[in-house]
Amino acid sequence: QVQLVESGGGLGQAGGALRLSCAASGLTFSMYTMGWFRPAPGKEREIVTTITWSGTRTYYADAVKGRFTISRDNAKNTVYLQMNSLNLEDTAVYYCAAGPYLGGSVSERPLTYNHWGQGTQVTVSS
Repeated sequence: QVQLVESGGGLGQAGGALRLSCAASGLTFSMYTMGWFRPAPGKEREIVTTITWSGTRTYYADAVKGRFTISRDNAKNTVYLQMNSLNLEDTAVYYCAAGPYLGGSVSERPLTYNHWGQGTQVTVSS
């Protein structure tokens, strides 16, 4: 049974930082594309960032580019989201997702991902 368990959410200050983790089990983690998503107006979930199985390629939504960093440790079956320069618009539930091996490509589409965590709340205060 595949499980994705997010942690590290909570209350952050505007301009501050938080680090999310997502621990995976029940899958060959190193073969999966991993992503972080959050809800958006008019959408159930939209991409925040995603990373290839090898960690060599990443994609970031414009809203977080230059502030957030995704990384993964395949030896620990964990993907991370370092969130810097937080702003109020970053307040959301953040979902970790695992998708199929895409080689050197990534996918922004939620439908690509077939395993989801339960989400972790991030609240940014001024």
